[in-house]
Amino acid sequence: MSTKAPRLFPALERHLLALGERIRLARLRREFTVETVCARANISRATFYRVEAGDDAVSIGIYARVLKVLGLDGDLDQVAADDVLGRKLQDLQLPTKRKRTLKTATSKTSLNQKSNDSELSSTNIQVAQSNG
Repeated sequence: MSTKAPRLFPALERHLLALGERIRLARLRREFTVETVCARANISRATFYRVEAGDDAVSIGIYARVLKVLGLDGDLDQVAADDVLGRKLQDLQLPTKRKRTLKTATSKTSLNQKSNDSELSSTNIQVAQSNG
């Protein structure tokens, strides 16, 4: 039993269709045959036709190989390059500077006093046991 992949949002479908069309136009401008692109990208003709159709089931790696063959792989650097929304969200979650509390000599003194008190009480217990 095969399950169908969920449908894409219509806007995303349009983006992929437009990408496929731009890839097809780039191939035609360069006067590359389908066979040439397929051989250089190491993909089948059926897969390449799916790329030109903007098929969402084709992996991004295949799209990247086709773009490389067409000399358009530099465009991949622009994908999500300027994440304005993400930066705004990140800025909202940045912690504010907290004042750092410094350890003072009094806190060290109180710790030493507590350890001295516990030593004295254990000494008192030993003395009381030896007297008893």
